[in-house]
Amino acid sequence: MLEQLAHALRQGADRPAVLGASRTGATRVLARCGELTELADGYASALHQRYGLRPGDTIGVAVRPGPRALAVMLAAHRLGLAIAVLDPAAGPDVLLARLSSARPALVLADAAAQAVAGWAHPLARRAGLALPPLAALGPVVTVGPRAPGCAPALRPARAPLPAPYEGDGDAVIVFTSGTTSSPRAVVHSRGGLAAGMRTVTDLVRPRPGETVLGGTSFVLVPSLAAGAAVALPARSTRLLQRQIRLLRPANTYLTPPQLRGLDGFTGRVWTGSAPASAELLGRVKRAGAREAWSVYALTELFPAAAVEEADKAAHQGDGDLLGQPLPGVGARLSPEGELLLTGPAARHRYLGERPDPWVRTGDRARLTPDGRIVLAGRCKDMVLRRAENIYPGLYEPALHLPGVELAVLVGVPAEEGDERLVALIQPQAGADRRQLRTALQAPLGRMGSARPDALLFAEIPLSGRSRKPDRAAASRLCARALEADGSRPSGTRGGR
Repeated sequence: MLEQLAHALRQGADRPAVLGASRTGATRVLARCGELTELADGYASALHQRYGLRPGDTIGVAVRPGPRALAVMLAAHRLGLAIAVLDPAAGPDVLLARLSSARPALVLADAAAQAVAGWAHPLARRAGLALPPLAALGPVVTVGPRAPGCAPALRPARAPLPAPYEGDGDAVIVFTSGTTSSPRAVVHSRGGLAAGMRTVTDLVRPRPGETVLGGTSFVLVPSLAAGAAVALPARSTRLLQRQIRLLRPANTYLTPPQLRGLDGFTGRVWTGSAPASAELLGRVKRAGAREAWSVYALTELFPAAAVEEADKAAHQGDGDLLGQPLPGVGARLSPEGELLLTGPAARHRYLGERPDPWVRTGDRARLTPDGRIVLAGRCKDMVLRRAENIYPGLYEPALHLPGVELAVLVGVPAEEGDERLVALIQPQAGADRRQLRTALQAPLGRMGSARPDALLFAEIPLSGRSRKPDRAAASRLCARALEADGSRPSGTRGGR
């Protein structure tokens, strides 16, 4: 698929490829096909000639979605490199652990990512680097415009291009759950990544000359390869609404939190990354969409199943209908009722582990007689907030300070499948809660985008012979406490 994209870009050099929105909401061309090709070739030459990268090497990438991120992906694919996707907003402790696990030969970061990672500036200054954790792990370069204090720029080179790498191997490494001491990462092969993008193409069917609204790689690559232009969604709801009305996209891909409150849809609308109710999909169709689809996908397998609003609304019985597994996707249940999936687009393995064709989704489900998947709940600890997966195991150890008996992070249901993240702390007998609240601000501040919405003190419910925290009961306890407290949406101010 990436080779098909490279060919399509070279065939229509003057055609607009990636669109954006100005501050007034007007459409602007961020990159034409020829510009993308030139940038990707220049990055490939620079990474090969100046930095000596070869097939099988890993690069860390912390670049916002857009033309430069896409050019980096194309350059890495040409050279046979694996991309470790880095999220500086995950917080310094988590990012350090992930960098230690992936061991990239080079990190490519834009100025915004380096700014977010500025929580360890003294370490960076000593190492002469801008992305702090790399002091002991390797060099960093800036993709795009530099800001004061940024690492040296990755300048596209005009040296001869190396021949495209044609073998298989690791393509993308995406970190998910695990713990701070042992982070877990999904590894996709080049073949698996291509299979996933082919599945998206068959499902969405983008056409030449159309406009697609969406920002992920699984939207960008198949759409551009088919000859469509892609508009990156504006962050502001007001500008996003204006984009929809001006562009009238044939296909729109937004998360459920982005969809709420919008109207004037055209063509088909796709949503995922968080549960999408039949009511939300119906609202989207009433707001103009010809079709409204919910896509079930995981980091380990994208996409896995899809269902249109009409089928979802007609579903009778308990559970959330996810739809029929997409072509090539196999589904079965474990003895405990966990949904297991397999297929050509499934991840190859987890970093540091042996390959396994079956993906454990962490979701409880049932299969209907005609093979459709109906979601029944979760098996693993995860909080879904604003379409972002937050894994408590990554952050809970940092909350066990002197004076803390037990600490958990739990999700409290919010609107339409969203959750609020709450840090529930059980102090030791005699501990001063005011002092403890002050001491907890340091680890909470290092949690980045996973910082809880509220901090509560209470005795944590336990269950089972092992007396482990009962997370469901803890969630209910937090919900009652927040409701009694007026459910104030305070960074971490709430609580007793």
